[in-house]
Amino acid sequence: MPAPQAMVRTMSPAPFRVAIVGGGPAGLMAAEVLSQAGAAVDLYDAMPSVGRKFLLAGVGGMNITHSEAFEPFVARYRERATELRPLLQAFDPEALREWIHGLGIDTFVGTSGRVFPTDMKAAPLLRAWLKRLREAGVQLHTRHRWLGWTDTGALRLQTPAGEIERAADATLLALGGGSWARLGSDGAWVPLLEARGIAIAELQPANCGFEVDAWSDHLREKFAGAPLKTVSLALPGQPPRRGEFVLTATGIEGSLVYALSAGIRDAINRDGQAIVELDLLPDRSQAQIAAALAKPRGSQSMAKHLHRQLRLEGAKAALLRELTDAACFADPQALARAIKALPIRLVRPRPLDEAISSAGGVPFEALDANLMLRQLPGVFCAGEMLDWEAPTGGYLLTACFASGRASAEGILRWLKSSRA
Repeated sequence: MPAPQAMVRTMSPAPFRVAIVGGGPAGLMAAEVLSQAGAAVDLYDAMPSVGRKFLLAGVGGMNITHSEAFEPFVARYRERATELRPLLQAFDPEALREWIHGLGIDTFVGTSGRVFPTDMKAAPLLRAWLKRLREAGVQLHTRHRWLGWTDTGALRLQTPAGEIERAADATLLALGGGSWARLGSDGAWVPLLEARGIAIAELQPANCGFEVDAWSDHLREKFAGAPLKTVSLALPGQPPRRGEFVLTATGIEGSLVYALSAGIRDAINRDGQAIVELDLLPDRSQAQIAAALAKPRGSQSMAKHLHRQLRLEGAKAALLRELTDAACFADPQALARAIKALPIRLVRPRPLDEAISSAGGVPFEALDANLMLRQLPGVFCAGEMLDWEAPTGGYLLTACFASGRASAEGILRWLKSSRA
């Protein structure tokens, strides 16, 4: 079967007509760039409204980007830093902030370096953005699920009124990854592209929680949901990261775990397990802890001794008891070592649909410099459906915005060259 867009390519009269499939940050940003350049833009989304995952990401405070220096910022994208560098250079965090300010939304830098809208909310930003897009002539078509292509290269779309076909001069796919299916990011596009010969890197959970084999009934019933604050966590051979996380009924999750999730997942994929070392008291040395534990406790229980000497109690004390044995508790030196490097064996990530984001997707190797699929001329990709990942902290959104702009500029270059 011929490739979409390359089959029957009858260019519409000016302006160019571009179809965008996916109404998240990447698709909306591409729609803005294309409409400003004079293209006629139809944006299709399967959900009843656009930007649903974007809105939910802002419920706890809309972390839009990060203020750190560019080089460490780019390094957050790990193996795909090289591919994302030019996209992020063209639309860096400062440019993103200026764009937000142009929508009438002020921003500020938090103590962690993260950047937020002043009111901490996503909804006002999205409302202002959609108003701008509609005024620019962008046509938003909700409840339109992409089903693939017809034999003539038109898009097949399932609507409440039935299946329809729509042709365009170029198509951008910005369908998200595979997490949070209820918000539209369900990975249903994977078999559609694989059927066209595109090798897709397996979608995997990123920024996610992980499971242990099993907690004891006591820990699960008494401490599931309890936070562990002011701790540090490390993979073997790597520097520790400081922060906090939460005990769950099946394992651990939270911001500190998310920061290490790529390495944890890779270790599990490679070895069938990942061992992370937890420092319960990062502000005290092992020698200081051992000295405190060696003090006479008289008739006090060990639990009271830990609380009195180290202020170690609650979920921290329970987890220490869960992962050590009686012999360790009887030896101050051994117990001090355990407090500073408590091993937690993780055996699997939580399901993909629970993850904040996903790894895997369309490899950059399948795309040209315009982010167009080499095997499907006229079909471009952007956003989280590309094969990259990043930690939370504004990095995910920034790359989605940047790739949306880059794909739109690539579409314009390609269309102009096609008409030349």
